[in-house]
Amino acid sequence: MHVFVTGGSGQTGPAVVAELVQAGHTVTGLARSDASAARLESLGATPHRGSLEDLDNLRRGAEAADGVLHMAQGGSYADPDDLIRRDCEAIDALGQALVGTGKPFVSTSGTLVLKAGQVSTELDPADPDSVAYFRIPGEQTCLGFADREVRASVVRLAPTVHGPRDHGFIPALIAGARRAGVSAYIGDGTNRWPAVHRNDAAVLFRLALEKAPAGSMLHGVGEIVEIKSVAEKIAQLLGIPTASLTLEEAAEHLGNPFLARFFSLDVPVSSAHTQELLGWTPHHATLLEDLETGDYFTPEASDRAEAVWR
Repeated sequence: MHVFVTGGSGQTGPAVVAELVQAGHTVTGLARSDASAARLESLGATPHRGSLEDLDNLRRGAEAADGVLHMAQGGSYADPDDLIRRDCEAIDALGQALVGTGKPFVSTSGTLVLKAGQVSTELDPADPDSVAYFRIPGEQTCLGFADREVRASVVRLAPTVHGPRDHGFIPALIAGARRAGVSAYIGDGTNRWPAVHRNDAAVLFRLALEKAPAGSMLHGVGEIVEIKSVAEKIAQLLGIPTASLTLEEAAEHLGNPFLARFFSLDVPVSSAHTQELLGWTPHHATLLEDLETGDYFTPEASDRAEAVWR
């Protein structure tokens, strides 16, 4: 299959591109810079120069492919309305190119669109009051093409997709712990957090392209961990104590109220339906194992987190 990919040079994208190439697929990846183009070429993909804002260019990339995988996201979280507009316009342009073809179209969202405080499944609706509500219109836009002879599906990724050079939420916890000399969690720390290894997520994206039925909602979640267990592992590896903080104290500790709110959430999610539907079996390192053996505690990892989150 010839797959047109957006976001192929991002944090999760390279693992997905590598998985597709290894499985025998041909990949063309959207590249907005020379660095992105070089990264894609190093993975065995062909760069397609352009940006998410160039909708005609997106359509051309999609029209020339046997399937489309959309992982990129434009805009800023500081302007959710603009982020929604950009995402929906890009998804619509890609989907329009596939109408009537029966070709696969996989778009990306996150499990944080779901209601907190319950174990949500693929059949549960997104919560318009969730912290990631801005991802919901993109989900709806993509799945709308399932009624137009497109094999459209959405992969909701766990908020932590862990692996080398991660600059997401977990490195921010580590950076905060280094700075303060204490590894923190909020309240009693029993709030539950979904995670998935990057390589397991890559396999899921490949399987979605290859065989997900039209209209499928898929959950990229390999496990659920309690935030306190993450804080305790960080404390163990840094040789510092743990501490329970209030939400306000955590905002100061992390240097970012947005991060503190995220780490206070209890957002367990099941991927049982996804695993059964596609034969997907996450088997790579767990989050706590990755903290033990990965690159999370290098100075460079904390520097990356500080650059992103502070």
